[in-house]
Amino acid sequence: MVRARPPPDSGPSALTTAEPGLSPFDRIGGLTALRRITDRFYDLMEQDPAYAALRAMHAPDLAPMRESLPLFLAGWSGGPRDWWDANPGKCMMSMHAPFAITGQTARQWADAMRRAIADAAPADAEIATAMSDVLQRMALGMAKSES
Repeated sequence: MVRARPPPDSGPSALTTAEPGLSPFDRIGGLTALRRITDRFYDLMEQDPAYAALRAMHAPDLAPMRESLPLFLAGWSGGPRDWWDANPGKCMMSMHAPFAITGQTARQWADAMRRAIADAAPADAEIATAMSDVLQRMALGMAKSES
């Protein structure tokens, strides 16, 4: 089976590892922390008008996304690869290709994720910052236009 991999410089190797043997997944706090981050992210998207354009791109029911995103982030950060096992041959870039992602919505996504990571308050501030930075680059890389 061929497994899709995140783009270069967008996975665990792009995140700093202060302690040998600890993956970014472990440093961020595992799946529990990633679920907290994801829930906060989608709460912001639903409740903060600053993310209205981003919210409009999503289905009315965010429950499937709330379940999928932490599993993607787990595998992406060096934890269990359940998302890739459930989605063989897929990657985030190709899955988002059909959407008209603009620079504005990419920045909204990156800002909401940065806030969600900060609000979840992982004990390891270095990995939280690194994760925010790498995810921002990924989000901006999906933009098809600036507006």
